[in-house]
Amino acid sequence: MKISAFTFLRNGALLGYPFEESIRSVLPLVDEFIVALGPCEDDTRERIEAIGDDKIRIVDTVWNEAMQDRGFVYGQQKMIAQYQCSGDWAFYLEGDEVVHERDLPALRELMQKHLHDAEVEALVFDYVHFYGGAQWRSICPGWYRRAPRIIRNTIRSYAPDGLFWVVMHKNKRGRYPRAALTGVPIYHYGFARSIDAMREKNARVGRYWGHEHPLFNGYNMDPQGLVPFSGEHPAVMAHWLEHEAEQGFVPDPDYKLTRREQRYRWKARIERWFGVDLTQQHFTLVR
Repeated sequence: MKISAFTFLRNGALLGYPFEESIRSVLPLVDEFIVALGPCEDDTRERIEAIGDDKIRIVDTVWNEAMQDRGFVYGQQKMIAQYQCSGDWAFYLEGDEVVHERDLPALRELMQKHLHDAEVEALVFDYVHFYGGAQWRSICPGWYRRAPRIIRNTIRSYAPDGLFWVVMHKNKRGRYPRAALTGVPIYHYGFARSIDAMREKNARVGRYWGHEHPLFNGYNMDPQGLVPFSGEHPAVMAHWLEHEAEQGFVPDPDYKLTRREQRYRWKARIERWFGVDLTQQHFTLVR
């Protein structure tokens, strides 16, 4: 069994992504790691090269700056990297996603278990979304709780954006991949980075969705959508959490809800009452 991993990056350092930690977190598991690297104004390339592992291969890319439709340029870059993967499985990690070292053996066992089970096209992870730093995580229904991040590399799949895959069924129509649960978390630190990094990110990425993101003025959201994090962070994140993550955030009990957050509160109540999950699920569960 051969395992590939892949990601795409552009100005990872400037935008505060823990991309080095993300790559390092799965290197012991994979046979190759493909990085589709767009034009950078920082030292992202040098930092990747400094990891010093022969498994890593950088593929230089050009971004279509005219593509401003709902983040499709992200899907394009994701697929450039995936098309370079030669493994039986392709493990996609975004630059702010990290796997805990304790879970690597279980992931290898699961990929081996399902290697010859054609019904399983993807493997789904549970998500731990950090918010405002490393001390709080979001449980709001507006944040996806599960997502496929490993896909069988012998099927026709493509990405409409950076988040999910569509599998082509008999070349006629697209559907979400058939998937099995891993029971393994992915730690998502995108909303744990510093306020300055978040401002830089918002200023640069909004145009790929056809609009400008508003200026990021600080972390603030419905306190009912947040709970303290009591687990253990991946060891590879120690330096980033101390030096790069936002510090000292505390939810505001007097925070004024937006209309969207009011809807999310109702969704959360329905989830509790009926024991259902109303978050986005870009997969069909078969195992």
